Amino acid sequence: MTYGVTLGIALSANLLTMYFFYELLTLVTVPLVMHTLTREAILASRKYLYYSLGGAAFAFIGLIFIIIYGSSTDFVLGGVLDLEKIGDRTNVLLLIYVIAFMGFGVKAAVCPFNSWLPDAGVAPTPVTALLHAVAVVKSGAFAIMRLTYYSFGTTFLKGTWAQTTVMLVVMFTIVYGCSRGVKETHLKRRLAYSTISNLSYILFGVTIMTPLGMVGALTHLVFHAMMKISSFFCAGAVMHQSGKHYVHELDGMGYKMPRVFGIFTVSSLALMGVPGFAGFVSKWNLATAAVESGNGIAYGGIACLLVSALLTAIYMLTIVVRAFFPGKDFDMETLSGIKDPNWKMLVPLFVFTINMIMLGLWSAPFVNFFADVAAGVY
Repeated sequence: MTYGVTLGIALSANLLTMYFFYELLTLVTVPLVMHTLTREAILASRKYLYYSLGGAAFAFIGLIFIIIYGSSTDFVLGGVLDLEKIGDRTNVLLLIYVIAFMGFGVKAAVCPFNSWLPDAGVAPTPVTALLHAVAVVKSGAFAIMRLTYYSFGTTFLKGTWAQTTVMLVVMFTIVYGCSRGVKETHLKRRLAYSTISNLSYILFGVTIMTPLGMVGALTHLVFHAMMKISSFFCAGAVMHQSGKHYVHELDGMGYKMPRVFGIFTVSSLALMGVPGFAGFVSKWNLATAAVESGNGIAYGGIACLLVSALLTAIYMLTIVVRAFFPGKDFDMETLSGIKDPNWKMLVPLFVFTINMIMLGLWSAPFVNFFADVAAGVY
């Protein structure tokens, strides 16, 4: 049902329909977060519900103003605002855009509305992968993309204080997520903070408000899904096989679960943006878009991307180093009985690993397709 609702968001032809499915997504995913019915799961599901409904209420304000001041609610590349209706209310509409951006941004985990995402990690691993990589968070980013390029329009927004405001917010979120990831000791929560940072990569591309910015945003939206699903599935395999949940408990695990931690290493390199992996392609597109935009603040975004890459290396490779280099005094007998999972759990991991490498080495068809989308061909 969740995937069906997500498709409804993706295939909606107008803002009203997308908003309906956006609200429905909250209702169908709350039970997934609550699945285990522990106290932590119930509290996490309530927080997710409150944040999502609150954010959707702010997004609804944007919908109302599009109905009033737009020619229609249909998605039209370039926007649907009627300048004659707006008159001297430009700043009001810009404020409404920022409010709607932050409203949809709740699901995209922008600061300061992102504390629900790490807490949602109490859900089973397939659910957290759904929340953190595919359906929920990407729906928030996708909704912002639609709002910016197809409802308000970049012609109306570009060069205004509204663009500056939202760009600064997502730049701060990029660094914030990585910084919290370095500090976090719980494995799944660390990956959740990584998601917070990477979602704002997508939004950074959106806030550049150029066709190349949209290409970078769409590229990272798809490529990050591969990288983060792989990471969460690896974390789930570790927890399932060993019962260990914290980074400091993973010493020597690379020798007991070599396939899982080998795949986790590939995911880490991809998330860092190492050339040859999917993450490099999307980050390169984002950096190129920032340079070509001529926006001075966007240049600062490139610095955020570099700082984020460094911090990502710290919080991801720390896990890899602990797993494969536990130290001479480490007693491997403490890990007796732990081994790689069966083929049913390994096959999806290998599939995503192949995708990460293939997308890194042969990304041109996807990037060209996204360029056509940004140009209005599709």
